[in-house]
Amino acid sequence: MHARPITCSPNSAYPAGILLSRLKEIAGEFRSVAFASSLGAEDMVVADAIFTAGLPIAVFTLDTGRLPRETLDLLERISSRYAGEVEIFRPDADAVARYVSTHGANAFYESVELRKRCCRIRKVEPLARALAHRDAWVTGLRRAQSVTRTDLPLREFDPTHGLVKFNPLADWSEEEVWACVRERDVPYNALHDRGYPSIGCDPCTRAIRPGEDTRAGRWWWESTDSRECGIHVPPAVNPTGEKTR
Repeated sequence: MHARPITCSPNSAYPAGILLSRLKEIAGEFRSVAFASSLGAEDMVVADAIFTAGLPIAVFTLDTGRLPRETLDLLERISSRYAGEVEIFRPDADAVARYVSTHGANAFYESVELRKRCCRIRKVEPLARALAHRDAWVTGLRRAQSVTRTDLPLREFDPTHGLVKFNPLADWSEEEVWACVRERDVPYNALHDRGYPSIGCDPCTRAIRPGEDTRAGRWWWESTDSRECGIHVPPAVNPTGEKTR
């Protein structure tokens, strides 16, 4: 049985009320905050809270150039549904061309190194541009998503970008996410209904089989401990030497 009530009224104690409270605290503490949306179901719950409450948190996403059609369709539906804007950051075209010319369009299947190099060009570098001049950033990550995220804190320091990073859904279950999506009629990626719990670039994402981890469809040809693109680093140690949480 679920440990806490699932209701997504912004005025409720759980879970949407706590999400909204967390986002308000973040926006109140920092002058310039950005939410990095992968456009997954979790991220849509966060974006819905930001847009509906009119919070001063910028929302952006990364268009890698290889997103599924369904993901691009979702961007159009977001634009029709909300008054807020999703800013889109794209990879450097010359860097993409050099990679493809040197290694091939689908070289990421050949090795973890080539896959991560592709991710750096299409995701990591655009993310750095998106976070430039920001004071803090927000994600839709959850601990239950994969073995690489089981220790995910609600708040941590991101040494790569020199920012405080917030994961306000860290302690949420998948059940809570979808309860909010259904109750608030939040737009979501159509691929979720076709067995895709986690969605990235089209050639690097597949539907999962019954019983598989929710991120088993991401870079499925690699071992589970390498299935991150480089955007999200492990919990950092702050200048005092303490692990941030």
